[in-house]
Amino acid sequence: QVQLVESGGGLVQPGGSLRLSCAASGTIFSIDAMGWYRQSPGKQRDLVARITGGSTKYADSVKGRFTISRDNAQNTVYLQMNSLEPEDTAVYYCNAVIVLRNPLRSLEVWGQGTLVTVSS
Repeated sequence: QVQLVESGGGLVQPGGSLRLSCAASGTIFSIDAMGWYRQSPGKQRDLVARITGGSTKYADSVKGRFTISRDNAQNTVYLQMNSLEPEDTAVYYCNAVIVLRNPLRSLEVWGQGTLVTVSS
């Protein structure tokens, strides 16, 4: 059983910062990609940032403000969020493409979500 556990959400004022963490646990052979998505009420779940190997991808709305990083030894991905805006308010979901073995196969896994609220 593979699981993603997120932490770090909460309430922050506009202009503030938060750091989200997501740790993968279970019988993992390797992890191809890890990323963060977000969903606001009444809207679809959209990509925020994704990291695959040494490559990163960001939504246009967060470029220059958010930074995604990964600790491969700990199977953990981070999202550093700076200069937060009320429009960043959403539930943030961790996502990973995990490689399992016996048999060798890929599995896409989602975390339970963590709420980020940007408000004064």
